Amino acid sequence: MTRLPAEWESQEFVQLVFPHKDTDWNRYLDDAIDTFVNIAKAIQKYQKVLIIAKDLAHVKSLFDKKKNLTFVRLDCNDTWSRDFGGITVDQDGKKFILDFKFNAWGKKFEFDKDNQITRKLKLKGLLKGYGHQSINFVLEGGAIESTGDGVLMTTSACMLEKNRNPRMKKKQIEQALMQFFGLKKVLWLDHGYLAGDDTDSHIDTLARFISNDTIVYQSCDDEDDEQYEELKKMEEQLGRFKTAAGKSFKLVPLPWIEPKYEGDDRLPATYANFLIINGAVLVPTYHDKNDNKALEVFKNIFPKMDIVAIDCTTLIKEHGSLHCVTMQYPKLSNSGFTSK
Repeated sequence: MTRLPAEWESQEFVQLVFPHKDTDWNRYLDDAIDTFVNIAKAIQKYQKVLIIAKDLAHVKSLFDKKKNLTFVRLDCNDTWSRDFGGITVDQDGKKFILDFKFNAWGKKFEFDKDNQITRKLKLKGLLKGYGHQSINFVLEGGAIESTGDGVLMTTSACMLEKNRNPRMKKKQIEQALMQFFGLKKVLWLDHGYLAGDDTDSHIDTLARFISNDTIVYQSCDDEDDEQYEELKKMEEQLGRFKTAAGKSFKLVPLPWIEPKYEGDDRLPATYANFLIINGAVLVPTYHDKNDNKALEVFKNIFPKMDIVAIDCTTLIKEHGSLHCVTMQYPKLSNSGFTSK
């Protein structure tokens, strides 16, 4: 039996791929690296972190404490681990990494190096204990949300985008997802977007499961904002979704974020791009008036977890945020992943 674990289940480690001068981060490289270091140090307090870097010696030097950190030298086009990282399923108690094809959100950017990272990690022995299977299907981790009990949520705009799996219709894609992940149902979100988003509306920028019966989502209360109508329609559709047990989901809105810009470009700031790890929830903040309000929401919905704020004002300059640069790997029954 195949099952796609939920993010809140026990994790073995989180993957991070660090920026370097040959990536698009070069314009603000020091600030970007500082942000990645902050994320790694926050996770390091709770669990293991796999750090991938081209400039390995320099990145290593940024950490005084190496506990829970594993470093590996690999080149990359970019740093969005959520989208080119392996997606792990449970098959009768064993963990298998499904290595889907990554094509930079419909061939928008270069992707050849990123598409090889999971395979190279396996060849280097960094994924011991996990099975590995290459899948001839384009899929990004940020495009899917799992309840862990057979319900998957995605967006039509992303999953049906013509440059990902162009020969497949919606029904075929849904059947493929059902087979890959052992699903009972797929929830297709047809509304909602963030200006400045390169991913064609990844679900992890809009709406997230925090249990098998609760969805948190990015709300908008500014009727003059260009995204207002679509986010309201999204809210209405989320209210019609049903759990695996056939009940309506509890819905928790996240506060609105005032528009953020880099020059004339609107940036896709969202509180929905949080990361759940063992014992804590990392929440993106943006020097916004509602940052503290958002953190209070997370404290209320995760009362037994530490809530850790991560300044992501630099990350959104490259049109992503906290969840986008991370990928969690579920806990192994007999751990073969060791920090070194």
